[in-house]
Amino acid sequence: MWFKKKVKAKPEEKLKLPDGLWAKCETCGEILYRKELEKNLWICPKCLFHFRISCRDYVTLLLDDAKLDEMDTDLESLDPLEFPGYKKKLKNSQQKMQMRDAVVYGLAKIGGIPVVFAAMDFGFMGGSMGSVVGEKVARAIRLAHDKGIPLIILSASGGARMQEGILSLMQLAKTSAELALLSQKQIPYVSILTHPTTAGVMASYASLGDIIIAEPGALLGFTGPRVIEQTIGEKLPPGFQRSEFMLEHGLVDIVISRTELRNTLTKILNIVWKHG
Repeated sequence: MWFKKKVKAKPEEKLKLPDGLWAKCETCGEILYRKELEKNLWICPKCLFHFRISCRDYVTLLLDDAKLDEMDTDLESLDPLEFPGYKKKLKNSQQKMQMRDAVVYGLAKIGGIPVVFAAMDFGFMGGSMGSVVGEKVARAIRLAHDKGIPLIILSASGGARMQEGILSLMQLAKTSAELALLSQKQIPYVSILTHPTTAGVMASYASLGDIIIAEPGALLGFTGPRVIEQTIGEKLPPGFQRSEFMLEHGLVDIVISRTELRNTLTKILNIVWKHG
């Protein structure tokens, strides 16, 4: 017999790789070694797509001495609508992420300049904005107003938290009103958009920065491309709602790599803030 039929290996006989050893880039599909990806600040070396990282990672990356004097760490969402399963989801996210809700904020320094810094974490219920997230963002804005120092908010969110209904949607108006007061005092606000920043967050404080910075390849917009296509019955242009498209159409001011984000913030603060 000249040819031998190749026997297909059974699933259990295939090579097993340790869980979490590799990561797949959602933009180019490249399979990447996680340890090398971590050394590269979770940036794909092939297409430069920026993977999501935690709010704590941004604290380490951006702030002087990786130090945030965090405030209101005890604020915690309730279940005002008695939404089925909401309390359990909150508890699971709190245990998994080791934080009370999807944003942290406090006093910090960047390049020696005092700032109020807030950062969202997509890992906590998709970075959704409920009453606590909105309240903490509002308090961060108010703190910058009262201290007379620049405000920096880093966003990563799927939008308003549906389990809190209208109480969640109220945060859009509340945070926007606080930013209007900050603007009247001529205190600069830098908004940093990461992947993804969408829906209610994008429709409020995320898009109201005096300077808006976006990471490469981030999905930005009120609703997703698939929903828009289904609504208007047309195909959208390539790269629609990604950072580079938004830069080209004037929604963001800078698209900058995570590796240069701290230096860029330092330069901006030194240009726009002459105080203290």
